[in-house]
Amino acid sequence: MPVASFEDIRARIGDDIGVSDWIVVDQARITAFADATEDHQFIHVNPEMAAKTPFGGTIAHGFLTLSLLSRMAAGVMLAPPTMKMAVNYGFEKVRFLAPVRAGKRVRGHFKLLGFDEKRPGQWQFAHEVTVEIEGEDKPALIAEWIGMIFT
Repeated sequence: MPVASFEDIRARIGDDIGVSDWIVVDQARITAFADATEDHQFIHVNPEMAAKTPFGGTIAHGFLTLSLLSRMAAGVMLAPPTMKMAVNYGFEKVRFLAPVRAGKRVRGHFKLLGFDEKRPGQWQFAHEVTVEIEGEDKPALIAEWIGMIFT
């Protein structure tokens, strides 16, 4: 995470703070996620059957795409120099707007919505995240993500 002072982070509220690197969502990743979650619906793991659907092939689980936010955030979210750890707190909203087809690349666009001290040494932050699918007009998802930073 890029390091920034508390003042610098607060000054960026309302700003786009960065775009993550691309992440490949290939069939191996989709299948591994299906195994981990025990969600083996054919549209995710059976290329032959999925080819007969309007998707034209397998697609990633929406929750797989959502789970990649942590990786996307690692190089984008601003962190104070005294941060000891960061944890997920939840989401205000999540909308899955377009399927991520196997083999596509995705990346996250982050906008800082808020950064508030809730208790001494405990900071709540919120980001609007839009996950772009390479070469497509419609994003995979839009979410308002809330986390906590402990200093």
